[in-house]
Amino acid sequence: MNIFTSMAEHDYEQLHFSQDGKTGLRAIIAIHDTTLGPALGGTRMWPYDGEREAVTDVLRLARGMTYKAAVAGLPLGGGKGVIIGDPAWDKSDGMLKSYGKFIDSLGGRYITAEDVGTSQRDMDIIRLETTHVTGYDPGQGGNGDPSPFTARGVYYGIKAAVKKFMGTESLKGLQVAVQGTGSVGLNLCRLLDREGALLRVTDINAGALQRTAGELGAVPVSPGEIYDLDCDIFAPCALGAVINDHTVSRLKCGIVAGAANNVLAEERHGEELHRRGIKYMPDYVINACGLINVAGEYLQYQGSDVEKKIAQIYDTALEVIAISEREGVPAYRAADMLAEARLGRTGPVPSPRGVQKVG
Repeated sequence: MNIFTSMAEHDYEQLHFSQDGKTGLRAIIAIHDTTLGPALGGTRMWPYDGEREAVTDVLRLARGMTYKAAVAGLPLGGGKGVIIGDPAWDKSDGMLKSYGKFIDSLGGRYITAEDVGTSQRDMDIIRLETTHVTGYDPGQGGNGDPSPFTARGVYYGIKAAVKKFMGTESLKGLQVAVQGTGSVGLNLCRLLDREGALLRVTDINAGALQRTAGELGAVPVSPGEIYDLDCDIFAPCALGAVINDHTVSRLKCGIVAGAANNVLAEERHGEELHRRGIKYMPDYVINACGLINVAGEYLQYQGSDVEKKIAQIYDTALEVIAISEREGVPAYRAADMLAEARLGRTGPVPSPRGVQKVG
């Protein structure tokens, strides 16, 4: 893997590595773009199959955070951290403290939060070594777990898509297939169930799947079966790259809208969804509320300001749809156009008529 070539492809600013033999830490932090402000993005802990896979993931995730912050109207850049290891077996307080020192050494260019494989408690431990952390204990002034906020944004994105493409404000009776029933997926399922959506759910974690099915009466299905379900909405809420060469032709849904980052394995899979008439709500547009919540903590927003930005997800989703239709481009590209305009990389993208542009 040619790291500099990979970084140059999407103009990454920095890539940092740290290892600590004493605690077993092997970590990478990618800073994609700080045009709008310091890079904020969560830390993911995952048993990657080697350093190459970890570098690829952290680069993709960091770029997504840049675009997510830009589209959400936040004065922040994009970055991401990954720790190589199994969070169930390899994580320790010592490792997290070492990672906190790593973050602190970057002098505030990168601010972390929780992600897959990390938790609020982990942020509390990291905070012992650096102030550049968000999403820590509310009792200590933090905003805590961002998962419920992320779920709300995805819910608003689904509502916007259903309003635009199905002509209804109601989700009652709609068939929704949810992939991943962790913290975000479960909270999303609760919001959908409250409106009367009919849920089929899957998760590689049998306990999480049983919890969701038992609480909400959702129908559990196997992980491989979720792609073949005839449904109105497919909501991927686990790991990314689930729309790929092996799955895109199997989808029998009208809308793809979920919480997972980097749902498309490659941009061409967004083109294929567009060609097949499947409406895609770009992940970084509708899953931005977790970022908005922790950004509000870092930027010291008032609660009302955070709520206002969260509610704007609905209008932003409609704006992306309108740009897609006006320009004749797939939705993923419409979202990129909006983000790039706000980053100053292109000319302005005018707000389509009738759509409230996020300030």
